[in-house]
Amino acid sequence: DMFGAPDWLRNAGTSAWFLVGIAILLLALVWLASLTEVIVVPVIVACIIGSVGSPLVSRLNRWRVPRSIGTALVMLLLVLIGAACAVMVVNGIVKEVPDISQDLNQATDDLSQFLADKGVDQEQIDKAKEGAKQGAASSIGTLLQGFASGISGLSSALFFLAMVLLSSFFMLKDGPVIRAWAERATSLPPPVARLVSGHVISSLRGHFAGVTIVAAFSAVIVMIGALIIGVPLVATIGVVTFVAGYVPYLGAWVAGIFTVLLAYGSGGTDAALGMAVVQLLANGALQQMIQPFAMGSTLGIHPLAVLVVTIAGGALFGSIGLIIAAPLVAAASGIVRDLKALEAKEAGTDGQADGGAGPGAEPTASPT
Repeated sequence: DMFGAPDWLRNAGTSAWFLVGIAILLLALVWLASLTEVIVVPVIVACIIGSVGSPLVSRLNRWRVPRSIGTALVMLLLVLIGAACAVMVVNGIVKEVPDISQDLNQATDDLSQFLADKGVDQEQIDKAKEGAKQGAASSIGTLLQGFASGISGLSSALFFLAMVLLSSFFMLKDGPVIRAWAERATSLPPPVARLVSGHVISSLRGHFAGVTIVAAFSAVIVMIGALIIGVPLVATIGVVTFVAGYVPYLGAWVAGIFTVLLAYGSGGTDAALGMAVVQLLANGALQQMIQPFAMGSTLGIHPLAVLVVTIAGGALFGSIGLIIAAPLVAAASGIVRDLKALEAKEAGTDGQADGGAGPGAEPTASPT
């Protein structure tokens, strides 16, 4: 006993080994998912579409529309919306790239003249000017090269879209059947399995419904600002703002940079500053006014925790992690909370069944 480990140290060591085992399991799952991402990512996207779109298919089914036909109608609507968004965004980017490049070069000339008027050495100005122009040219070339590489990789993109569409169709059509099978496959008690799956689905559904409302609100505000300022491609700006709204925090920055560049390419510095102010209002003060009503208590976690898990999810799983990290963590928090409540309820029920007797209570007399 003199050299025996204390109980607290033994418990800490056992817990540490449990944590190491869980970490190894998670790393193995992440590694396996990275090897099969060509299948895993479309299935995850299909699960999101299925959880969000299933109520619409169910409502059509209640209107005596067969579930397969309702699924086909919902899928057709999603395809049309996605195609329209892609056409507007690509058309806007390709159309404005030459103007943005030309205006960036003009901006470097104006800045050089300003520095020269302030007494800066002309040789240093020429070097900075040349470097800035080369950077602008290379950035535009990189953008066009990335667009060309995207065209060359069209076959993989088509495979991805085909897998997403096929998986989404079955998730929408056979969602209840797949959910029941998944609950049985977990080997959990049926009430617990139902609770877990219900929290995951409701968290995803509520999160993306709230995000859709907030993203649409921000897109409308930005479009109104673009019309007032006189920026072209208002529809493209609205689509980019709306789609970027599905990525927490980071999407707003991407949409803001895109719209400011478009404003700069069409109206110069004043238009760019005006669009920057509009973006700050739409994704800042005004969004904070509507977000509590749109999101409600869907997440139930602190905004700082949302930011941390979003960045961590993006670092581990890429764009999919950025999108689903927050709702999954919210679902896990709700599952733990409800499981504790269920355990406390069962403990209270057991106590009432024992007649409320405590450990030191006297045994009751036999009725005989």
